[in-house]
Amino acid sequence: MPEELLPSKRFRKNDSGFICANCGRKVEPLGYSSRNHCPFCLWSLHVDINPGDRENGCGGPMRPVRVETDSKKGYVIVHRCERCGEIRRCRAANEAPVQPDDVKLLIKLTAGEI
Repeated sequence: MPEELLPSKRFRKNDSGFICANCGRKVEPLGYSSRNHCPFCLWSLHVDINPGDRENGCGGPMRPVRVETDSKKGYVIVHRCERCGEIRRCRAANEAPVQPDDVKLLIKLTAGEI
């Protein structure tokens, strides 16, 4: 089958560290997946179309608006882009070996306290 007819991958591992655009803290690579949000403040940037592809031109800051619980995925952070309003869901990394997500913030978002 010609390459242009093959479906694209929906996930690309892009696990580089970054400086959080919201709180300014240094975020280390996750080690096993694509980290796309800050473990300290839970904010993200609207940079992906599909996880890890970094192909979205919006680039707006994404505010964590709530956390949902999923029996298979655990905590799922729901972000809303401050620039374009798009809503995205992202699995929390609260059990990560390096810089796990702040569980207290996850619980506050679950309760709607932030």
